[in-house]
Amino acid sequence: MELSVVVPLYNEAQSLPLLVSALLSALRPLGLGFELVLVDDGSGDGTPAVLRQLQAATPELVAVLLRRNYGQTAAMAAGFDTSRGDVIVTLDGDLQNDPRDIPLLLRRLEEGYDLVSGWRHQRQDAALSRLLPSTLANRLIGRVTGLRLHDYGCSLKAYRREVIADLNLYGELHRFLPALAAIEGARIAEVQVNHQPRRFGSSNYGIDRTYRVLMDLLTVWFMKRFLTRPMHVFGGGGLAAMGAGLLISLWLVGEKLILGVDLGDRPLLLMALISFLTGVQLFCFGLLAELQMRTYHESQGRPIYRVRETLRGSGS
Repeated sequence: MELSVVVPLYNEAQSLPLLVSALLSALRPLGLGFELVLVDDGSGDGTPAVLRQLQAATPELVAVLLRRNYGQTAAMAAGFDTSRGDVIVTLDGDLQNDPRDIPLLLRRLEEGYDLVSGWRHQRQDAALSRLLPSTLANRLIGRVTGLRLHDYGCSLKAYRREVIADLNLYGELHRFLPALAAIEGARIAEVQVNHQPRRFGSSNYGIDRTYRVLMDLLTVWFMKRFLTRPMHVFGGGGLAAMGAGLLISLWLVGEKLILGVDLGDRPLLLMALISFLTGVQLFCFGLLAELQMRTYHESQGRPIYRVRETLRGSGS
């Protein structure tokens, strides 16, 4: 199997037949061995029934039906685990991504990249509710992660199998897959793709998406900076807080011994105690995080490095 196309679905019964037809029209002429892995994320509009009908008539289609709605990240993870292709392409099921762009991503991938991300340079979405927040979010994500992409939110992406094998998805980290892959040393490119107006239904994203993006961004930032050395952030903060508490305490002791100042009602005394105790707690958090990090890597046999290739001489 050379190519797997993974599509998470949630209440896309109307668009599903058109999506499958468009995918087959775009992929069959390529002459590749491919499969369509369509994952129903607990839809309530008849999407599973449509999937069953299409699967019976389409040999390339693999239908994955989840027990309930777990979210897009879990649906994509289920698609990745089910897929068998050396290359995996993802896209949305609402017909806004154009399947005819898939060959463009594959050609870019053949140039030596590990992940190719689509860029919806002419988005067909509302300017204030979708375009402006997306632009601001992409700039913020680029600054925090160090990976500058025009469009983190575009689901149309192509991955080499080994990149997906290195990634464990939790929470709602699907939108940060390029950043997570970059942490693992992947070579990433971006290409302009088409974007079409939504034809059926309405978007599943609400205003609460902004909060989730910010929380996930903090997670990715921490993983990029301190995944294998959490003591550097917790321990540093702990030592700084303990140092501040100690200095304040010395100052108060000096005032008591030299000036005879009463310390019982001084706010600085409470600040010194809180600072010192906070520092001790942060330092202990750092130790626990270090132990968890080592357990995570050692229990799974995951090295803290990734080898792109090994070159050996003819005699070795």
